[in-house]
Amino acid sequence: MEIWNIVAQIFPYAVAFTVPLLITSLGGLFSERSGVVNIGLEGLMVMGFFAAAVTVKGIEDLLPSGAIPIGLLAAALGGALFSLLHAFASINLNADQIISGTAINMMASAVTIYLARTFTGSGNIRIRTGILRRDIPWLADVPGLGPLLFSQTYWTTWLVLLLLAISWFLLYRTSFGLRLRACGEHPSSAASAGVNVYFMRYMGVTISGAFAGLGGGIILVTYSGEFNGSVAGLGFLALAALIFGQWKPLGVLGATLFFGFAATVANVSQVIPQLAVIPPLLLKSFPYVVTLAALVLFSRSSRAPRASGQPYYPGQG
Repeated sequence: MEIWNIVAQIFPYAVAFTVPLLITSLGGLFSERSGVVNIGLEGLMVMGFFAAAVTVKGIEDLLPSGAIPIGLLAAALGGALFSLLHAFASINLNADQIISGTAINMMASAVTIYLARTFTGSGNIRIRTGILRRDIPWLADVPGLGPLLFSQTYWTTWLVLLLLAISWFLLYRTSFGLRLRACGEHPSSAASAGVNVYFMRYMGVTISGAFAGLGGGIILVTYSGEFNGSVAGLGFLALAALIFGQWKPLGVLGATLFFGFAATVANVSQVIPQLAVIPPLLLKSFPYVVTLAALVLFSRSSRAPRASGQPYYPGQG
C-alpha cells in the first residue's frame, strides 16, 4: 500500500515529464523511418521552446485565451522550419547526418540565447500564462486508475496521445506510411516503384522537427514557464527512448514512460519522505544509469531501419 501511495504521488509529475519526451521521440521515429538519423532533436526542442516563449510573451496580454494554442503552433512551426537545415544538409548535400545533427544542436542554443538577450536583455523569457491542471469529470473518480490517469492532467497530455494514435495509423495503415518506411529500408527499391525518396525524407525530417518543437513548447507551458536556452538533455533522452522502443510508436510510448518515471523519481525524491533516505547522488544518477543499462541490454536485439543514416543517390542499385 505504501508503494502504491508513492506511485500515486509521483505519477502526475512523471506524466508531465514524459509527454514532451514522448512527442520528441515520436518525431525522431518519423525521421529515422524515412532514412535520416536526427540527433538534432535537442536543438529542435530548444527552437520550439524559444518560439513558443516569444509568441506567448508577445500575445498573452492581447489574447489571453489563445496565447497557449498559438504558442504551441509557433513551437511546431519553428521546429519544422529549423529542421529544414538538417534535411537539406543530409538529403541534398549528402552530409554526414551525425555531424549535421550536432550542428543543429549547437546552432539552436547559440541562436536562441542571442535572440532572447536581444529581445529581453537577458537569456531568459518568462511568461505569465500557463496550462492549469484539471480533473477529467467522472473518469477522475474511477477507483485505482482515476487518480493516476485522469486527475490533475494537462490537456497537452491528451493532445500528444492523440498524435501518437494518428502517427501509428499514418505509419502502418496508409500509403504515405508505407512509402516512408520503404525509404528507410530500401530507398532504391522505393524509387524504382515511383516513390520520390527525397520528398519522403524531407517529410520525415520536417515532421520530426515539428514534433520536437512542439515538445519544447509543451515544456514551457506546463512545468517550466520560462525559456532559459536549455531543455536539460531531453532531446538525447528521446533518442535513447527511440532505440529502446525499437523504432515503433507503442514501443516509444513504453520507453518514454519508463525513462520519464526514472527521471521524475530523481527530481522529486527529496520532497517524498519515503525516498529521502536514499542518497541524492544515487537518485540523480539513476535515470542515466537506467538509460545506459537499457541501451546495452537491448542493443543486440535492436533493429534500426536498414537505410537509416545512409545517403541516397538517385539511380543507385
